Amino acid sequence: MNAVVDGLRARTENDRLSAVEKPSREEAEAAVRTLIAWAGDNPDREGLIDTPGRVVRAYEEFFEGYNVDPFKELTRTFEEVEGYDDMVMLRDINIESHCEHHMVAILGRAHIAYVPTKKVVGISKLARVIEIFARRLQTQETMTAQIADTINRALQPQGVAILIEAKHQCMTTRGIKKPDVATITTQFTGVFRDDPRMEARFMQMIRGY
Repeated sequence: MNAVVDGLRARTENDRLSAVEKPSREEAEAAVRTLIAWAGDNPDREGLIDTPGRVVRAYEEFFEGYNVDPFKELTRTFEEVEGYDDMVMLRDINIESHCEHHMVAILGRAHIAYVPTKKVVGISKLARVIEIFARRLQTQETMTAQIADTINRALQPQGVAILIEAKHQCMTTRGIKKPDVATITTQFTGVFRDDPRMEARFMQMIRGY
């Protein structure tokens, strides 16, 4: 049953990401020129003439997560763990993402942990999964759930815990303009959800003690 659910989830995600045909680079640059003109400036003046190309190249970097399968990043695992069955944690992973509502930056940190069953994964792969999902248009809530779900499906651990704390420029530089407000989202599965002591340990380790 879990395999069926995972397959449906993966297919739904693929359908969502491939629903629109990707425009050409030339079309993307033309769109940037239109936005520059709409903002009230001249896209042909010296300071802006090369801006469309620069913006498109920046977008390739900002949104490279659409071109990578996060699940595959976790397929190489190691079973020689000498019986280790406690928490594995990465703290203070920088996050740079973009809000899907206004396409402005989300900047913050992620803390993630899992309790292995019989296998572990290279710790850099956990950070890479976070980076892949961050480099897509996102809401913080969705990104938090996606990261936890992917690690859960790939490693089948005893549990996963994640906390993301970030500031959203759609809130800090426009609209309500509250620059000091951080958004915190969490997701707990398995032992972190079922055992309050494990959740408490995770939160304590985030604080460094």
